[in-house]
Amino acid sequence: MMFRLAAPVLAAALALPAAAMDLTELTDAERAQFRAEVRAYLMDNPQVIMEAVELLQTREAEAQAQADVNMVSDNADAIFDDGFSWVGGNPEGDITLVEFLDYRCGYCKRAHGEVAKLLETDGNIRMIVKELPILGEESLLASRFAIATKQVAGDDAYKAMSDALMAFNGSITLPAMRRMAETFGYDADAIEARMDSEDVTAEIAQTRALAQKLQISGTPTFVMQDEMLRGYLPYDQMQAIVEEKRG
Repeated sequence: MMFRLAAPVLAAALALPAAAMDLTELTDAERAQFRAEVRAYLMDNPQVIMEAVELLQTREAEAQAQADVNMVSDNADAIFDDGFSWVGGNPEGDITLVEFLDYRCGYCKRAHGEVAKLLETDGNIRMIVKELPILGEESLLASRFAIATKQVAGDDAYKAMSDALMAFNGSITLPAMRRMAETFGYDADAIEARMDSEDVTAEIAQTRALAQKLQISGTPTFVMQDEMLRGYLPYDQMQAIVEEKRG
């Protein structure tokens, strides 16, 4: 039995599922000759390997995107209506953008201005912020202070403190955050007293549990409608996705 396969035939064979060609039915000599033919073809046509890799990457990306859609659907209430996360932008907007953030995350700081620009220029986006401190004790301290500010002084105070923390480039310490709060005219003592409360701890724990369900391993991570956007995105890309969602 000879395996002098023409290039088109071999290419077609390579594209078949593994089950379509059972090499166990070949003799050792036939198997060796087939492998030699495959190797020779690939050496003459190395672009086939790159095409196969690109196809695999495309299929993996499509599978991940569909898995993300399913995860968003399964956890929609916790993502879009948890009852405690800050809601801003246009609360009646036709597009909802959710951001999981950490105040010590460089890409979160970079994305902050891009998101603000998107909300301002669009005017019809509902924004939800979820505190996900994953970069150490300073991150946790900042999230506790921000959430405590919201619970003590309300949503507008939270927005001001959250923006200030995102813009802050120094070491995050309690004295530094107290000075921020006092600059805004907030009761720093009351905020500090609330930081370690069960309510603040519960918010952080619930968001972490949600992030685990959504397989979020880094910040920023966004959810826009039914789609998860993992990592930093510039304004132009976010705007394009918004337009796509609106159809």
